[in-house]
Amino acid sequence: MLSAVTRPDPPTTGDERPMLTVWLDFQRATLLWKCEGLDGAALARRGVPPSALSLLGLVRHMAIVEWWWFDHIFTGSSSPEPISTVEDMDADFNDVHPDRAMADLDLFGHQCDVSRSIAAAAESLDVPSVSTEKPTVSLRWIMIHMIEEYARHNGHADLLREQIDGAVGE
Repeated sequence: MLSAVTRPDPPTTGDERPMLTVWLDFQRATLLWKCEGLDGAALARRGVPPSALSLLGLVRHMAIVEWWWFDHIFTGSSSPEPISTVEDMDADFNDVHPDRAMADLDLFGHQCDVSRSIAAAAESLDVPSVSTEKPTVSLRWIMIHMIEEYARHNGHADLLREQIDGAVGE
């Protein structure tokens, strides 16, 4: 079971980089907050058949998205995907197991730490991505995109959590 999650308090004014950093961390923490206090079975519970969407699937998906944009696209690293989608492109959503829930949450936390380190090491938000797999994007674009990606999926997480135990909240 995931213990209490503390979300950072995003600033309302300030420089762009610190604001983007804190807002991204707020979104990351919000996803974890939606998982707080649930056991593996609840985290792996699919919300609306026939959809494979679950809180654990969202956590696994975002671990891959963190890796994809920061580690793979921005730095051009050849590190392996944190969750292999070679045999199943939707393994992040399909291959959820209650007994692996805590390990998946740890994997997500680790991947977020890697992303934070990559972003912090970049000289500026204007640094371009290295990978030639996609059109060049800046760190700024990646951070804004990640905030958008989390916000969308955190909306899904709101609904999934409410279905599990009625818990709601911003």
